[in-house]
Amino acid sequence: MRSAHRIIVVLAVLIAAGIAVRAQSPRPMGIVDLLNLPRLGDPEISPDGRTVLFTRGDADWKADRRVTHVWRVSTDGGQPLQLTFGTESESSPRWAPDGKTIAFTAKRGDNEFAQLYLLPIDGGEARQLTTHASAVSDVRWSGDGTALYFSAPEPKTADERTRDKAKDDAYSYDENYKQTQIWKVTIATKEESRITGGDFSVTSYELSDDGKKIAYHRAPTPLLGSSADGEVWIANADGSGAVRLTNNGVPETNARVSPDDSRVLFISQANARFDTYYNGRLFVVPAAGGPARVVAGETESLDVDRASWSKDGKSIYFLANLGVHEEIFSVPAEGGKPTQLTDGRQNIGAWSLAGDRLAMTISDSTSDEIWTMRVGDQKPSRLTHVFDYVTRDFKLGKQEAIQWKGADGMTVEGVLTYPVDYQAGRRYPLAVMTHGGPQAADKYSLGSTNYEFQVLAGKGYATLQPNYRGSTGYGDAFLRDMVGHYFQNAHLDVMTGVDEVIRRGIADPDRMVKMGWSGGGHMTNKIITFTDRFKAASSGAGAANWTSMYAQSDIRFMRTPWFGGTPWQKNAPIEAYWNNSPLKDIANVKTPTIFFVGERDPRVPMPQSIEMHRALKSNGVPTHLYVAPREPHVWAELRHQLFKLNTEIAWFEQYATKRPFTPEKAPAEESNKDGRPTTDQP
Repeated sequence: MRSAHRIIVVLAVLIAAGIAVRAQSPRPMGIVDLLNLPRLGDPEISPDGRTVLFTRGDADWKADRRVTHVWRVSTDGGQPLQLTFGTESESSPRWAPDGKTIAFTAKRGDNEFAQLYLLPIDGGEARQLTTHASAVSDVRWSGDGTALYFSAPEPKTADERTRDKAKDDAYSYDENYKQTQIWKVTIATKEESRITGGDFSVTSYELSDDGKKIAYHRAPTPLLGSSADGEVWIANADGSGAVRLTNNGVPETNARVSPDDSRVLFISQANARFDTYYNGRLFVVPAAGGPARVVAGETESLDVDRASWSKDGKSIYFLANLGVHEEIFSVPAEGGKPTQLTDGRQNIGAWSLAGDRLAMTISDSTSDEIWTMRVGDQKPSRLTHVFDYVTRDFKLGKQEAIQWKGADGMTVEGVLTYPVDYQAGRRYPLAVMTHGGPQAADKYSLGSTNYEFQVLAGKGYATLQPNYRGSTGYGDAFLRDMVGHYFQNAHLDVMTGVDEVIRRGIADPDRMVKMGWSGGGHMTNKIITFTDRFKAASSGAGAANWTSMYAQSDIRFMRTPWFGGTPWQKNAPIEAYWNNSPLKDIANVKTPTIFFVGERDPRVPMPQSIEMHRALKSNGVPTHLYVAPREPHVWAELRHQLFKLNTEIAWFEQYATKRPFTPEKAPAEESNKDGRPTTDQP
């Protein structure tokens, strides 16, 4: 009996050890693993600089969406604490001036729309503050902490509600909107008062530090197509004394009032003369009115994203896109050479500033965490460790920036992700992913639902993400190469990048696939008409015909420079529109290609994908078109995302590698807090 008992004990120990080894052995990342990655955002540093609020979104497979809650973490480190637990998401956490209360928005209970809630920072139940007749968003505290400001669309009238109930709901296209205005609610009485009003929309706003002034962006309508007609305004905090500060016909963002209320900064993708289609510039304009001047971005190869005043108003801190990475800079408010404060293989996302301390999200090839730093620090400090499990549990492909020469000799850069367990001298399948925008740039990251390069790395693919001509962060000449002709060098940059990865002995030229979403879909549609070097392709929300696309899309002003005018004007540049349309050369396509589009996509509407799909099908090229019900330009429902990734990878495996592929299934239960599924899903 003792021997038998000893054998049982030994076996139990061995089994336990085996389980531990398996648990500790990292494995390639799967599709569900990618979709289960948490998302951290909206870091808000407390007035005393000691605590950071942030949001964390986790995949909720039962609800088929991400659910976001508010958390806090000390700037001294320690375990983050979850503050909200609603069944619906909470968003936009904002500190009261005294740091004792936070405000956030959420849709709870029987509320038809998201409302404003208050929560004591030391604990307790959140209490609803507003009962507004439309959705509340963009919350700001008054300087004295006795009230809050928010934006909301005009509510439907009683007559409109009656008509909706009767389904008497025919509407006037491009006129079926409600203007968005700024409101104020007093905490003690819950009384709401309107701050702005009129036949215009406030698209964003910011209160001054002392709560006396409000800077805002005002456009004729809330529609994206009206952005170019918006301007920067400033007013007293009660809405009186409004003054328009710009009148230039280009979009502006990020208006902020200086600490002494004398100046307003803003950002625009324009040059000093307010000609459109440039990298982002930082401008400052007198609050009393007058000419705006460029403070940063005119002479440097910087693409300014967001900015904030220093506490004394003598400096401005800003984020700048530098191609494959994004960094924080400071610049004297009167102008001068910017000073770079951070430097890394990273992408800095949302951020906030209190005094001399910053809070920010920083993502790289293995994580996306909350970080903090003082202005004089050499480097930021990490506050959260949400993504520690990623490198522990998964084998990841190494990621690095590479450069090559374009067809005309211009230096081009991109991000290369190696296959898991890469072996030098061995050639691998290559997936070429092109970013959207195109005024954007791919950076170091873990990937997304549209760019699953770590999942592909686990299946033995190398991935190239080229920042082709037209990308931001490489100077105005590089960005403006698309002006007058969208596909001049952009597609050639992609193909010379492919040749570089082949030259390095990494890519197998006989096993290559092409993919992209939005602007990346435009590029995919062009590439398959330009070359048959790819064995398969996947195009998400891509354009086929620039003339029809111009009319169908909800945004046009950014596209006009590409072709030298509109397709509707007298002597319209129709030849430029048609010559740059993938549909023009559709007869050349031999590449098996699938298409994805949201049924309600306003940006690149479904007819564009239908045109591509039907053309290929008519010409005998293997193709499918997949439409996601309810989805806009970017798909949000988890099962739609899972379907897209499964279908895409199966298509690549079928045509490029000839390997079998087993689709992954949605987890039966909700995710754990560390982002891993609770099931045995591979």
